[in-house]
Amino acid sequence: MNTPLDERSRALRWMVVDAMVAAGRGHLGPALSLIEILRVLYDEVLRLRPGEPDWPDRDRCILSKGHGCLALYAMLADKGFFPVAELAGFCGADSILGGHPERGLVPGVEASTGALGHGLSIGVGMALAQRMKGRDARVFVVMGDGELNEGSVWEAAMAAGKHRLANLTAVIDYNKLQSYGPTTLVMDLEPLADKWRSFGFAVAEANGHDLESLRAAFSRLPLDPGRPSAVICHTVKGKGVPMAENNPDWHHKNKLKDVEMESIRAALGAPDVED
Repeated sequence: MNTPLDERSRALRWMVVDAMVAAGRGHLGPALSLIEILRVLYDEVLRLRPGEPDWPDRDRCILSKGHGCLALYAMLADKGFFPVAELAGFCGADSILGGHPERGLVPGVEASTGALGHGLSIGVGMALAQRMKGRDARVFVVMGDGELNEGSVWEAAMAAGKHRLANLTAVIDYNKLQSYGPTTLVMDLEPLADKWRSFGFAVAEANGHDLESLRAAFSRLPLDPGRPSAVICHTVKGKGVPMAENNPDWHHKNKLKDVEMESIRAALGAPDVED
């Protein structure tokens, strides 16, 4: 998937890389596959007030694949939920930004996630609550493909279908690579779109790094006014850094080697430097 990256996508990736380098650790590959999905959601889809993160009528976005939090932190900082300088403290003892996102500590984080497979269950509860309160707020749950191995995901999907939660959207970062190898070998997910349909979801698919493809899918929500939606985003793990792309060794990284930083600079160009 050779989709080129524009300046904003490269800048957001530098925010992720800089935070990871400052901490000396982090899940880099899973974050880099998420950037364009979160960018379109937070720039163009979600109804939010960064200065009022608990505004009752806001849309909710849950990052169920919590280990990809570096991308979420970069996006929330960029949107003004907290100062960009906080990113330098990622995983520090006194930082609000842990290795997985924590609700109540990080402005804009809707649910604490880390143990995989729980985000959709939380999202179902939130979507039901919003409907019972008569609010038109929507709930988005961003999941990794590896966590679709968890049975709890499909229990939640079954409940969403039963209750016809049209205000709920499951967004799948389908990079087809888990920490232990390709999803086709660990636990094959195909036919993935048909699985979601069988649980009562309306389904769309998109190139998860192509902004127009993502906009086209998200602009159609709800895909069916009487059913929950699933948007399967085809992505590349480690997108933007050739050395990291489709490479499970970059699922989690500790201190980057000089040659790895050179690869990142060659791919992303020089980072913007603030005065």
